[in-house]
Amino acid sequence: MTVLALPTPPARTSRLWKRLRRSPTTIMGGSVVLVFVAVALLAPWIAPYDPIAPTWTAIRQAPSAAHWLGTDDVGRDILSRLIHGAQASLAAGVVSVGIAVTIGVPLGLVAGYFGRWSDAIISRVTEALLACPFLILAIALAAFLGPSLTNAMIAIGLSASPIFVRLARAQTLAVKTADYVEGARAVGAGHLRIILRYILLNAFPPLLVQATLTIAAAIIAEASLSFLGLGQQPPAPSWGSMLNTAKNFITQAPWMAVSPGLAIFVTVLAFNILGDGLRDILDPKSR
Repeated sequence: MTVLALPTPPARTSRLWKRLRRSPTTIMGGSVVLVFVAVALLAPWIAPYDPIAPTWTAIRQAPSAAHWLGTDDVGRDILSRLIHGAQASLAAGVVSVGIAVTIGVPLGLVAGYFGRWSDAIISRVTEALLACPFLILAIALAAFLGPSLTNAMIAIGLSASPIFVRLARAQTLAVKTADYVEGARAVGAGHLRIILRYILLNAFPPLLVQATLTIAAAIIAEASLSFLGLGQQPPAPSWGSMLNTAKNFITQAPWMAVSPGLAIFVTVLAFNILGDGLRDILDPKSR
C-alpha cells in the first residue's frame, strides 16, 4: 500500500513564497502597508514639529521648505499631524478588526459546528445586523457610546463582527464533514480539539484575507467617524478630523484637505491590494 505524505510546513512555506514572488502587486501593497506602519511606530521621532502645538504666526501657510505640506488653520504643521494621525487610523483598523475577529469567529464556529438552536439564534442575530449598512451601524453605536477613538474602535469592531460570523460559519460547514474531521471524531477527539486543530486551522486563510480587507474598511469608517466628530477628538490628530477641519477652508487652503485625503486613499488601496493578493496566494483556486 502506498502512503501519500502530506506536505511539510517548510514545503508549504516555499510554495507560498514562490507564489508571492510571482505577484508584484501584492509585494507592492504589502510594502506600502509596511511603510505606513513604520511611519506610525516612528512618529514621535520623525515628525518635524509638535502635532498639536499651534503657531499663530504661520496660520494656513502654503507648502514650503519649512512646512513641506503647509500648515492648518491654527498654524500646526500638516506633515507632523499626518504622521501622528497614522497612529490613530492604523490602530483603529487593526484594533477594530481584532475586536470583530474575537467576537465573530468563535460565534461562527459554534453556529456551524453544533448547528440546531445555536445556529438558528446566532444566524438570525447576524442577519439582522447585516441588514443594517456597516457604516450606519458604526455611526449609531459610536453616537451611543460617546465620541472618542476608543469608542469608535469598539463601534467599528462590533459592526464588522457579523461578517466574520458568516465567514467562520460557512467555512465550518464546509470542513466539518471532511474525511479527516470524521476520522478525528472516530478516534475520540473532543469537540474543542476538532474545532481548534482541524476546522479553525483550515478556515484561517480566508479569515486572514477577510481581516486584511476589513482593516481597509475600518480605516475608512474611523475617518468617517472622526470627520463627524465621533472618533479622535481635537487637538489629537487623525486623518478624518483633519478633513473635518479642512472642509471649512477648502478654497483658501486646499492643501489642508489634499494630504489626509491622499493618505486615506493610498492606505486603503494598499490594504485592498494586499488582501486580494493574499487570497490568490493562499487559495490558488480563486485565481
